Amino acid sequence: MNYDLQLKMKENPLYKKYLRENSIWYKKLIRNPNLFDEFKEEMRAAYKLRPSDKVDRALDAFQLISNLLSSMV
Repeated sequence: MNYDLQLKMKENPLYKKYLRENSIWYKKLIRNPNLFDEFKEEMRAAYKLRPSDKVDRALDAFQLISNLLSSMV
């Protein structure tokens, strides 16, 4: 893994955590550092950090509040 990629991994604890949980990425990133964007997207999908996941969580929270309020009335 090149030095720039190592610095990116050290800066973000989620990158390190995902890399440790999915060790196949060590091999992929050592062989082709250009796969870092693919690594980031897979990490975001796994930890549900994508914008669509955030919207889904907000809608779920809104629906829960709505159901609680409707059951109280």
